[in-house]
Amino acid sequence: MNSYDIVFIGHTATGEIVPFEDTPSFGTGGGAAFFGATAAVCCAKKIAMVTKMSKEDAHVMEPLKAMGIDIYLQPSSETTHMKIVYPTANVDERQIFQTKSAGFFRIEEMPPLEPGLIHLGALSDQEFTLEFMKGLKARGFRLSIDMQGFLWEVDQQTRAIRYKDLPEKEEILHMVETVKLDVAEAKALTGTDDLKRAAAIVEDWGCLETIITRSDGVLVYKNGESYFARFSNRSVEGRTGRGDATIGAYLARKIDHSIEDAIKFAGALASIKMEAKGPFMGTLEDVLKRMEETEVVVP
Repeated sequence: MNSYDIVFIGHTATGEIVPFEDTPSFGTGGGAAFFGATAAVCCAKKIAMVTKMSKEDAHVMEPLKAMGIDIYLQPSSETTHMKIVYPTANVDERQIFQTKSAGFFRIEEMPPLEPGLIHLGALSDQEFTLEFMKGLKARGFRLSIDMQGFLWEVDQQTRAIRYKDLPEKEEILHMVETVKLDVAEAKALTGTDDLKRAAAIVEDWGCLETIITRSDGVLVYKNGESYFARFSNRSVEGRTGRGDATIGAYLARKIDHSIEDAIKFAGALASIKMEAKGPFMGTLEDVLKRMEETEVVVP
């Protein structure tokens, strides 16, 4: 069985992005796992991605393979398609639609992997189930999760995504080591948009470590202690995938660095990523240089 530092699991999507007062763009290759894996691999770690999509669109994974990411493709009749609309200049406000879905991941379809760290990065509630998570835990995997995959509910008529109540949140959070949220998801989950307060609530529910992003930076909270790294991006052209790049970079950097260093690294990498559309395509040296202008404070 193959062994990796981190395995990212999630749909790879095609999509349309409609910026505020700007020209829409269309692309192939995106998604939480996609953006997370491309951020993590720059740390010279062994990274894999398990994804589900149509074989006809499998060519979009070639750039990831060229980066050294191992791809495990689970064929589906469709490739997930997303439409993201930014109705205002506030990049934390988004209207999101999922017009196609590649379907749920199933434990019996998982490739033979040595137990290690898996990050579950879904685009909506149409990818992972509690049973799938329990199956991974039973096989000995450690889990990190993007709560978007449970909080984002797809309306079966309009295909619009909305936040839903999550009565099983404590059960989910007890199964994971790290959880990633953005500020809107944190408020939907906890009732507050105060990052430190929201993270403390999540910790009380059983999660060991919480990462929350918003437009000005990213907070990490663990064992009652927190750090906040400010973003230094000059534009928001590549805002989509901000949180995914942040968590991918953080998990990879934290393997052999401190929490404070890892969140500073993640903030720097996400800042670079937001300045261009698509996944992070920079180098480790680019990120280390940007770290010099990344401020980290204790909230």
